[in-house]
Amino acid sequence: MKRFTDKIFNIQTECDFDELALQAFDFQMENNPIYAEYVSHLNILPKRVSSVEKIPCLPIEFFKKKNIITKNLRPELIFTSSGTSGMQTSKHLVASPELYEQSFQHSFRTFYGEPSDYIFLALLPSYLERKGSSLVYMVERLIEDSQKPESNFFLHNMNELAEVLQKLEDEGKKSILLGVSFALIDFFEAHDFHLKNTIIMETGGMKGRKEEMVREELHDFLCKRSGVSTIHSEYGMTELLSQAYSDGHGIFRTPKHMRILIRDTNDPFESLPNGKTGGVNVIDLANIYSCPFVETMDLGKKHSTDTFEILGRFDNSDVRGCNLMVV
Repeated sequence: MKRFTDKIFNIQTECDFDELALQAFDFQMENNPIYAEYVSHLNILPKRVSSVEKIPCLPIEFFKKKNIITKNLRPELIFTSSGTSGMQTSKHLVASPELYEQSFQHSFRTFYGEPSDYIFLALLPSYLERKGSSLVYMVERLIEDSQKPESNFFLHNMNELAEVLQKLEDEGKKSILLGVSFALIDFFEAHDFHLKNTIIMETGGMKGRKEEMVREELHDFLCKRSGVSTIHSEYGMTELLSQAYSDGHGIFRTPKHMRILIRDTNDPFESLPNGKTGGVNVIDLANIYSCPFVETMDLGKKHSTDTFEILGRFDNSDVRGCNLMVV
């Protein structure tokens, strides 16, 4: 698979992606027994999967119930999702940490340039307080790549963060303040700024810590308290090794090795055209050693091949196909 992984980050066209996605499907059918059995239970013949839209996506719930990894490989990392007490969490068995690092570094450079151009200020208390966060792993590496002594995590030391942020502003240094939503709210409720050199990037995540805000309300609050004109966002999850980014207004853009498909909420095997709302499926070619084809619980719509927005989540209802988790 070395030749395959080398190609992932050199995709130039949609046809390149389609070719690699179909190769990934063949590899999964031969090497991922859980995915292969799931497809078999759907009565889908592999030889009839002739386009990306026909590739079955594995319901994300499988990452809670099963060990999703291709055969003859062992995980070098195990990422776990956050959850409230008693909730079963997802786990992502990562056979190649190097591939994950290639993926997030490639995605960041695609949309923001070199990490060394920025100082990273990370406000991720809920993630730092537990083990196994893929987000913390990513940000740790970006902090290292920045090679800036000011780059750091901030847990509960909000006043220190405010002092550092103001100092960087006064010195005209470019920074990215990356934080979970509820922590950014807490921070900007206590401090207001007129930022000119800082990107504020929210990673989602209220998790019952505060009353839920719709995205527009959250971004409007953060803009007013920080002085920036738009709020950036990162779209990622434990079950994926790639991220999409938004530079404002909730419109996300995917790197070329990642694609969003929108499924009909009544027929999960039917893809919807651009502009229609449905369930979000993700093809993440960096997931080649777990499963690149993931059916999420998010609701969204596509605007173009590489742009989409997230509109909400399914309301605790079962995803059609999850009853096949006995495989």
